[in-house]
Amino acid sequence: MMKSADIREWRDHDVVDPDGRKIGILEAVYVDTRSDQPAVATVQVGLPTRHRLAFVPLAGAIVGPGYVKVAYAKAMVKDAPSMGTDDVLPAEDEEAIFLHYGLPYQSGAGGERKLARR
Repeated sequence: MMKSADIREWRDHDVVDPDGRKIGILEAVYVDTRSDQPAVATVQVGLPTRHRLAFVPLAGAIVGPGYVKVAYAKAMVKDAPSMGTDDVLPAEDEEAIFLHYGLPYQSGAGGERKLARR
């Protein structure tokens, strides 16, 4: 299990797919608000002059020296829901991330957010 206290150290690590292909640079980690465990990362992708932040789940991720290997192919991450580098994830956009990866999504009982940025 990855500790949420360690996730701040992952910032600026390379994010690679299961084949070791670099997807981009880890920008931030979002934790599940129920468990406080790492759930999703934003990865800086795109051209140097047109960066965006793509979302990728961290289930099954492996953290190594200078990299985070995710369980999803580079093409799938690049096609994932994204936002601008200065934007904030709206609560109503969370579900689209999970749907893109075929994962179940459930907000809190009162409709509160599932994800919180760390």
